[in-house]
Amino acid sequence: QAQLSESGGGMVQAGGSLRISCVVSDDTYNRFAMGWSRQAPGQEREFVAGITWDSDTTSYADSVKGRFIISRDNAENTMYLQMNSLTPEDTAVYYCGADRLPFRRIVMTTVSDYHSWGQGTQVTVST
Repeated sequence: QAQLSESGGGMVQAGGSLRISCVVSDDTYNRFAMGWSRQAPGQEREFVAGITWDSDTTSYADSVKGRFIISRDNAENTMYLQMNSLTPEDTAVYYCGADRLPFRRIVMTTVSDYHSWGQGTQVTVST
């Protein structure tokens, strides 16, 4: 199976933007929806955003809707999360994962629907 690797995290001031990436080691998950989750200290991991295999459909958690944009480039086996208007509430480790079933036309919004989560990338938003 393929491995997923997140990168691009860092520290940013509130109101700023950051773009994180998820690179897959091969084209395996080009057949699957993919998504981002995040986990802050003392909190449960939560779904952030998801995108179908062909980018036809996206879904966002209410907390990030209108601020974050998920996209993917299957030719590069890469998924992105553009994060805008960041707030301290967005501080967390961000993980990427793949849907458990191929070619779904809808985006799953439960963390357990995804697998092969990577090591995560830390995003810290300062006040």
